[in-house]
Amino acid sequence: MESTLVGLKVPDFEIASTGNRTFKLSAALGSPLVLYFYPKDNTPGCTAEGAEFRDRYAEFRKAGAEVVGVSRDSLKSHQGFKAKMKFPFELLADAEEALCAQFGVIRMKNMYGKQVRGVERSTFVIDQAGVVRREWRGLKVPGHAREVLEFVKSL
Repeated sequence: MESTLVGLKVPDFEIASTGNRTFKLSAALGSPLVLYFYPKDNTPGCTAEGAEFRDRYAEFRKAGAEVVGVSRDSLKSHQGFKAKMKFPFELLADAEEALCAQFGVIRMKNMYGKQVRGVERSTFVIDQAGVVRREWRGLKVPGHAREVLEFVKSL
């Protein structure tokens, strides 16, 4: 059985963000936060996932939530990806995997028949008090952002 973070308070963290900012969890609290982890900038699945969150971003904001993407890519890579895809939300650069480790999203995966260590596509909804209310791990992209939005609206 996989460990679950649901019901646990997320320890505060600071991490480099696009927009020449540092993202600090405690500064983002007060409204729900959708934190989505994805394997790599500019790959088909991650591009599709980011586009789904982008296309529903106004609905997330209307529901009072903020959306933030996280991967192990560099800030420079994130800035290019964000600009190319016109993401209205920030991307967090977790090159040291500190946040990935905190949320337990690093997994051994099969890539072209080889075992590789990578980020398991995962999404967490953190409430205004900093408590994880829902998590999705190893998810499939199509329709995921809609499902997350429906959950956020139910909070």
